[in-house]
Amino acid sequence: QAPMQRIADKAASWLVPVALLIAILAYLFTKNIITAVTVLVVFCPCALVLATPTAIMAAIGQATKHGVIIKSGEALEKMGKVDTIAFDKTGTLTYGRLDVSDIVVFDKAMSEIALLSLTASAEAKSEHPLGKAIVACARAKEVPVMESASFKMTAGRGIFTEIQGRKLLCGSEAFLRENGVSTGAAVRSVLEQLRAQGKASVLVADGQNCIGVIALSDVLRPEGKDMVADMHTRTVLLTGDHQRTADYFARQVGISEVRAELLPEEKVQAIEALQREHRNVCMIGDGVNDAPALKTADVSVAMGGMGSDIAVDAADVALMSDDISKIPYLKRLSNATVKTIQFSISLSMCINFVAIILSLMEVLTPTTGALVHNAGSCFVVLIAALLYDRKFE
Repeated sequence: QAPMQRIADKAASWLVPVALLIAILAYLFTKNIITAVTVLVVFCPCALVLATPTAIMAAIGQATKHGVIIKSGEALEKMGKVDTIAFDKTGTLTYGRLDVSDIVVFDKAMSEIALLSLTASAEAKSEHPLGKAIVACARAKEVPVMESASFKMTAGRGIFTEIQGRKLLCGSEAFLRENGVSTGAAVRSVLEQLRAQGKASVLVADGQNCIGVIALSDVLRPEGKDMVADMHTRTVLLTGDHQRTADYFARQVGISEVRAELLPEEKVQAIEALQREHRNVCMIGDGVNDAPALKTADVSVAMGGMGSDIAVDAADVALMSDDISKIPYLKRLSNATVKTIQFSISLSMCINFVAIILSLMEVLTPTTGALVHNAGSCFVVLIAALLYDRKFE
C-alpha cells in the first residue's frame, strides 16, 4: 500500500464510529429514525477508501503503456517527492555497448593479439560489462579464448585468475596497486590520455608486472542531456570509473556533481549521505554492482531491457525499453497521481460533510442520501480514471 492509502484506511476506521455516534445523537435529538439512517447512509467512507487505490491503478496502467513497470503504489507516491536523482554511468547514461578501442602493450615480447587473448581468457567468467566486451571482441576477431584454472572477482575492482600457469590480474589501477603491482610513469601517461577521451581502461598484470592495458569506449545516450535538463532536480553521477572519465561524461549530459571510483558499498554510503541531508533520492542503474544502491535509495529505477536480473529485482521501477527519457515522464506521472489522490480525498470529505448537514436538516432521505453517496464514489473513480489517458509527454 501507498502511504496515503494507509492514512485513508486509518481515517476510515475512525469515521465509522463517528458516523454511528452522529446517527445516535441525531435520533436522540430529533426522534426521527429516518434522519439517523440517512446519516449512516451518506457517511459511509467508500469514496475516501477508493481514492488512493483507483488513482494508483490508473497511473500504473498508464505507465505500463509507455514501457515503465511500477511495482508498487508506494514507489509511485515516493517518486513524486524525489528531489535528488543519482545515476550510474555504464549502461544507464551510456548504452553499455562497449567496444575495444585501444590495445596498448607494455611488454615488448608480447603482441596486441596475445594480450587480447590472455585478457579475454581471464575475463571469460566475468559478469562485468567491460569483461564481457573484451571477450566479445576476442571472439569477433577469432582470437583464442583459453580456459582458466581459477577465478576470483573483487566487485568494482577487478579479477584474479590463472591461465596456463600465469597468474593474471585484470582491473583498475587501484586494484593492481592493492595486489603489489606498481604502475610506472609510462603506464600512468597512457591511462591519462585514455581517460581524457572518456574511455574505460582495464589494466592487465602478469605476476608483479603490468603488461598492458585494454581501453573500451562507450556511447552516450543522445537523450541523456535533454533528460537531465528536463528534471529540474539535483543530479549526481555515482560510478566506479576514474574521476577524469566520469567528469568527461558528466559534462556531456550536464551533471555537475560527480562521485567517481566508487565500490558498490561506497555507492550505498553516498546515497545514505544524501539521505542524511534530508534528500529524497532516486537511484537509476542497471548492473549487479548497482543493486545495493538501488535497494538503499528511497526510489530505484532499473534498466529492464539490458539490466541484470538482480538490479531489476532490487528496483521499484523498471524501464523495459531502457529509455531514460522516460524518467521526467515518470516524475510528472507521480506528481499528478499524488495531486489526484489529494483532490479525491478532499472531494470525498467535502461531499460527506455537506451530505451530513443536509441529512440533519432532513433535506436528504435514505434514498437521495444513497444517490449522493454513490455519486461521490463515482466521481472519485472517474477522476482517477482520467489519469489513464492523460498526456504527460
